[in-house]
Amino acid sequence: MELEPGRLQTLYANRFGAEAEQRQDLWQVLCRDFFQAWVPPDATVIDLGAGHCEFINNIRAARRVAVDLNPDVDRYAAADVETYVGHLDRLEPVKDESVDVVFVSNIFEHLTRDVILSSLVEARRVLKPAGRLLILQPNVRYCARDYWQFFDHITPVDDRALAEALAATGFAVEKCIPRFLPYSTQGRLPSWPWLVRLYLRLPLAWRVLGAQAFLVAGPATRP
Repeated sequence: MELEPGRLQTLYANRFGAEAEQRQDLWQVLCRDFFQAWVPPDATVIDLGAGHCEFINNIRAARRVAVDLNPDVDRYAAADVETYVGHLDRLEPVKDESVDVVFVSNIFEHLTRDVILSSLVEARRVLKPAGRLLILQPNVRYCARDYWQFFDHITPVDDRALAEALAATGFAVEKCIPRFLPYSTQGRLPSWPWLVRLYLRLPLAWRVLGAQAFLVAGPATRP
């Protein structure tokens, strides 16, 4: 069972409140030096499970939309970011094939398997035929010891299971990095921007410290 919005507000305020500024600095570098390569400047981008909006506030795009069950998403989003408070698998306001990029970060571990699949189906619906789904996800293969340190983690997910779920919902995986970022910002990911930039330039370090997978997928039938 997923947590109710009110409990989400309290849980995430306690978990991330003390490190909010550090996380914003970190995501500014991640977006500029890595994720932006997958997002055209004229794109429409939706961030599913946007949380504190670190990704959507820092990525450059013509239209940016943050979706989260937590009502605080309105408070965290930048002024030019549209917000939608609701479930990730019920994007009724979003038209079919109207989105260039769907981004999902650190959310599937909080969902049941059925909701993971229905969220992927919904992402497939809103993506344009040439659109991309970007997923950053804790990889339980490499962080099993600490995976359950968070109270709201309910489903173990690794890169192989995620690839199966994507194939079952009409996606084709274009890129998979099983070990990319460290598991948590509370762990070994360097917090200074210059160290984050250095880490991104050293894929060999990913193989040692990486415990989150990064996958890029697109509709299985391309134009």
